[in-house]
Amino acid sequence: MDHEQGAATNRREFIQGGVAVMGAMLTSSVPAIAAAKPANKRPNLLFIYTEGQRADALSIAGHPILQTPNQDRIGREGVRFTNAFCTNALCAPARATTLTGLWSRSSGALDNQFLNTPLPSDIPIFTDLLHEAGYETAILGKVHTRNGVKERYWDYYLGFNAPATNYYHPVFAEGRKGEVGPEKVYSKYCDDFVTDRALDWLKEDRGDRPFCLLLWYQTPHAPFYRPRRHLDLYNGVSIPKPATFDDDLKGYPGKPRCFAEAQNKIGTTVMGDAARSLEELCKDYYAGLVAVDENIGRVLAHLEESGQLDETAIVHSSDHGYFLGEWRLFDKRLMHEPSIRVPMMIRYPERVRSSQVCNEMVLDVDLAPTILDLAGVEIPKSMQGKSVMKLAESEKTEWRQEWLYDYYEYPGPERVKPHRGVRTKTHKLIHYYTEPQEFEMYDLANDPLERNNLYGDPSHAAIQSDLTARLDRLLQETPTRV
Repeated sequence: MDHEQGAATNRREFIQGGVAVMGAMLTSSVPAIAAAKPANKRPNLLFIYTEGQRADALSIAGHPILQTPNQDRIGREGVRFTNAFCTNALCAPARATTLTGLWSRSSGALDNQFLNTPLPSDIPIFTDLLHEAGYETAILGKVHTRNGVKERYWDYYLGFNAPATNYYHPVFAEGRKGEVGPEKVYSKYCDDFVTDRALDWLKEDRGDRPFCLLLWYQTPHAPFYRPRRHLDLYNGVSIPKPATFDDDLKGYPGKPRCFAEAQNKIGTTVMGDAARSLEELCKDYYAGLVAVDENIGRVLAHLEESGQLDETAIVHSSDHGYFLGEWRLFDKRLMHEPSIRVPMMIRYPERVRSSQVCNEMVLDVDLAPTILDLAGVEIPKSMQGKSVMKLAESEKTEWRQEWLYDYYEYPGPERVKPHRGVRTKTHKLIHYYTEPQEFEMYDLANDPLERNNLYGDPSHAAIQSDLTARLDRLLQETPTRV
């Protein structure tokens, strides 16, 4: 049995209930492919995944400086989710969650370690199921997850499996038809090169077979190198301080030591050298996203010119958010709003009306089932997220009222201690569970900047008890491989 046949057999066994992945909750008997829609009538799929893009880092979200007309177009001509979140604000686990539709604790992809260890073969990623359904699949850019998913089948692969590659001399492994070759060095700005190759692949003749292209950009990951065409972008532009910027200097009467002693601080740690000042951090971050937006525009222009734009379901999101000076922080990891909020938008005129805004809480764990839904491929019951298409299609549907956050990597870069928490529409509880245990609790409706830690406040004892019970229940309900 060859590699591809063996992998497909494992996935079929998983889906048909022959393999117990995480106990009875995650084993199910479902067909991989829905037969209702002929393969040649299924939409093409374009999944644009940006790196560390905050939910507000879009001009359509009202950003006062950054202009992102091509990303805005996706939201303007489709649906934009204003409360989208990642469930583990770190690159590799977030990307595994996006591919599998599973929480980190259920896939075993907890942190940025073990990058040479593949995801368990009995867990399908959504592109496996699309391939079996007749899609051509490709992934290009920053993969950065277990083994770079190079052991899975890809019609085209151009990726690197690291936090970042050299911006001007990027290193990529490339392959076709399920075989990925050795890494090579190229000479062009990383994301421009990725877009060139993506356009080349899109122009190939694939007959009536639909495509699924995962276009995963690395910019603006530290060390934040801009393309040369934007070296002078934002010269003379004033960068306002976040409202909590100076809170870092006031001590932490309400913040726990776990928060205060995390090292993801602008300019004051070794890692902080990648962001030596607020102005440098923000301007390089914004300039990188402008370059990403330009490359997205190139892809949209090709789809439009080739008559494929409205036949292509476009999903846009990011692996995690990013601190841009709140409490003088940069990077991500912590369960605070700048770190966990991400953009999420879908454009597909056949099923999504334009100019929609949805305020329900959607998660990265929902992306895999959503993309399968768009393709007409049945969603395995083992996936823990759920398709957001009923929300996108304005159907009345019950939706989640709370969700689980998990962060594991420690000590590692930034020394952010492991923590977990629960977020509802109005409140948040964070539990740093290593000794000495510490907590944060916020009333997000009245304190959206998370400045007033209410944990232990007798006047909020009832909500603290409720949130604690919700967190305990979510932990019990979510199977774990660890």
